[in-house]
Amino acid sequence: MNADAHLIACPHCAAMNRVPPARLAEAPGCGRCHHPLFTGLPLALGEAEFDRHALRSTLPLLVDFWAPWCGPCLQMAPHFQQAAGVLEPAMRLAKVDTEACPGLGNRFGIRSIPTMVLLQGGREIARQSGAMAADAIVRWARGQVR
Repeated sequence: MNADAHLIACPHCAAMNRVPPARLAEAPGCGRCHHPLFTGLPLALGEAEFDRHALRSTLPLLVDFWAPWCGPCLQMAPHFQQAAGVLEPAMRLAKVDTEACPGLGNRFGIRSIPTMVLLQGGREIARQSGAMAADAIVRWARGQVR
């Protein structure tokens, strides 16, 4: 593999996979479990697997911090799901339930929900609070990635 290959965590078994940028659009599969690396859906991440996707994977990670009791969060959920189908494989989308994972909410200083945090190379590069439509999520996320 060449040095500029992306390191991508499998959404099924969490194995790390090296994928050359030119192969991202070819629906790559996991070398361990052989499931697709991209599903077109956001991943539900908990504290145990969050760092594997946020710190070890080299693709940008767009995280929706939400809670099940939050009306705007529930309203935005189908739009975030639709955005995942558009933005993958250029970036990974994930959802973090701040009720189930308060440590992640605290770690990122989440004070209002829904809040989207865009991570690249393990570092936060952008943040947006408030519900958004799918096209606005896509536009915003693409505009933040360098």
